[in-house]
Amino acid sequence: METNKQFIKKPRLEWLDALRGFTMIMVVAYHVCQQGFFIEPKVSSSMPFLVLFRMPLFFFVSGFLAYKATLQWDLPTLGRMMAKKLRVQLIPTIVFFLFACAVIYNGPYMDTVIEKLISPTKGGYWFTLTLLYMFIIYYLFAYVESKLKWKSCIPILLLFILSLCVYETCFLPKQFWWAFGRKGLTNDSWLHMTSFIQLMQYMPFFLYGNIVRRYWDRSQRIMDSKWFYPLLIIIVIFCTLDVLKWHTLRFQWTNLPMTLAKFILLTIVFMYFRHYHQYFTKMTWIGRSLQYIGRRTLDIYLIHFLFMPNLPGIGTFFATNRHNFIMDTTLSLLIGLVIIGFSIITSNILRVSPFLKKYLFGRS
Repeated sequence: METNKQFIKKPRLEWLDALRGFTMIMVVAYHVCQQGFFIEPKVSSSMPFLVLFRMPLFFFVSGFLAYKATLQWDLPTLGRMMAKKLRVQLIPTIVFFLFACAVIYNGPYMDTVIEKLISPTKGGYWFTLTLLYMFIIYYLFAYVESKLKWKSCIPILLLFILSLCVYETCFLPKQFWWAFGRKGLTNDSWLHMTSFIQLMQYMPFFLYGNIVRRYWDRSQRIMDSKWFYPLLIIIVIFCTLDVLKWHTLRFQWTNLPMTLAKFILLTIVFMYFRHYHQYFTKMTWIGRSLQYIGRRTLDIYLIHFLFMPNLPGIGTFFATNRHNFIMDTTLSLLIGLVIIGFSIITSNILRVSPFLKKYLFGRS
């Protein structure tokens, strides 16, 4: 127990909190563009690019923070960790999901609840549910791993490789019809109804972050080497161009550049915040702002759907007029920041009650 306390008292990485805040801003901005402006990805100049790394980066950071080197894994610890995650992730998700169904959508309430409940995205609330799945899998893995007599990187690497294999099945519908569905099948398969399909698509990024944290000293040496960053830039340029413009690869290889682009782009953003960490401390206004948002990601994610604008005219404008990356991104970011502000204000109002603070946002 003393060891666990020592771990809890370790200072936070301020730039990592800032990175979480940046990622949350990207998520809200994307939702503004998609759900508020009704801009199709093929019309937007920024959505197809941002979608490559926004959610993978979120899960990467979650996996990075999930590793606790000094935690002693036994059955009581496993039970306590699982119970906490169930409370923190599940109760708020259910409450805000049911409330969102009541205030956002038209039509009979129960019909709306059932419709959104059986959809893979759960009206936007798939993220907290999928993250809960990931923590459960990882905690069970960590417990089993702790019982092994020999300590090695092999178990976590095997789990990572397995997750990549499962991830790949999502993009091979002819070969793995049960994952994405053959022609004629709809989204009412059990994988979609449970949001397991998102678990399959994002688990590799969670484990990637976990591996980086486990071997942090070695990871930093690689990131600081002269050849690593230039190599990433070269590869990601070709991969991103192929995903967005060229489409040169076909059949089973189509997903390769997209997968590489996701992993490399999130790594570049991660390295950027680490390299310029002095700008993301509490001594700078941008550091304080991003850290504050980063520490309230659960609150913001749960609440921001309630403040989504209904501005289809903007989507029509971008569809009929010349647009560019800066216009797309700036407009979504500005409105996204306003929504984040209202979400934080709402969160602060609810947090006045210790009961709501604990059960809606997981804070005691």
